[in-house]
Amino acid sequence: MAIDFSGKTAIISGAAGGIGFALSKELASQGMNILMADIDEATLNASVESLIADGLSAKAARLDVTDYAQWESVVAQAKEAFGAVHMVVNNAGVGGIPGKIEETNHDTFRWVVDVNMMGVLFGTQAATPAIKEAGGGWIINVASMAGMGGVPYSVAYSATKAAVVSMTESWAQELKKDNIWVSALCPAFVKTRIHESLRTMQPKYKSEKPLGNPETLKKGFGAAAALVESGISSELLAQRVIEALNNKQTYIFTHPNYRDSVQMRAQFLDKAFEDAENSPLVAHLKDDEIVSL
Repeated sequence: MAIDFSGKTAIISGAAGGIGFALSKELASQGMNILMADIDEATLNASVESLIADGLSAKAARLDVTDYAQWESVVAQAKEAFGAVHMVVNNAGVGGIPGKIEETNHDTFRWVVDVNMMGVLFGTQAATPAIKEAGGGWIINVASMAGMGGVPYSVAYSATKAAVVSMTESWAQELKKDNIWVSALCPAFVKTRIHESLRTMQPKYKSEKPLGNPETLKKGFGAAAALVESGISSELLAQRVIEALNNKQTYIFTHPNYRDSVQMRAQFLDKAFEDAENSPLVAHLKDDEIVSL
C-alpha cells in the first residue's frame, strides 16, 4: 500500500540542486511540506521559488551541515513553519579530492568527513526528537555504492559513505520501536555536480598546502566528471526512493548492475569466516553465543 505523505513535513539537506532538489520536488508532489536546506543560498532560493511557482509547499533555510547549532535551528524553523517534522533526508555530501595516499591533504579529508559523516550524525540527532514527537516517520541517509566497497584513490569518500551505511544500520535497529524507518540510499553514478564540490567548501577547510599532484587531480576530476555525466537522472532516483519507502526497504539501491561487485565482497567475507573456522587459534569460538548490545 502506498504511503500517504500528504500534510507531512520533510527536511532535506543539500536541496538546492541534484538529488536533494529532485527529492524535494518529488516529495512535495506527494503532498509534503519541504524545508529545503543548503549552504548555497542563492541557488537554494531559486530552487524553492520554482517549487512554489508549481504550487508546492516549500521553504528555504541556509544550512552548513557541519554546524550542529544550524541543524537545531533548521529543525525549529520546520516546526514553526509546518507544525511538525516527519522526515529528514541527510543528502548534503561532497566528493572529496582524488589522489594517492601519499598525496592526501588532511584539511580536505577532514572536510569530507565533517560533511559526509558528521553532517549525517548532526542531521539525525537534531531531527530525531521532533520525528518521535510526531509519532514516527523516516530518516533517509544518502550513502553510495562506494559505501559497499572501497574505491581506489577515493578513500575519504568511500570511508564516509561506508560509515553512513553502518550508522543507518545502527539507527534502523534503535529507532524501529519509535516507528521511525531508517534507510540508506546507495546509488552509483547520478547526474549531479558532486565532482564540483570544491565550489561550496567552507573557508575553515581551505588549506595552504597543495590539494595534491596537479596531474593526478586533473586526471581524477576529468574521470569523475565523465562518470557522473553518464549517470542516471536525479528525477529517476527520486522516484526510486518513493518506491523503496512504500516497500519498507532499508537499503535503497538504484543500480542492479553493481550486484556482482557487491556480492564479490560478500564472498570475500564468507571466505574470511571460513578461514577463522579452520584456524587452530580461534576455531573454538565458532559455537560461542554472540554478544551484542
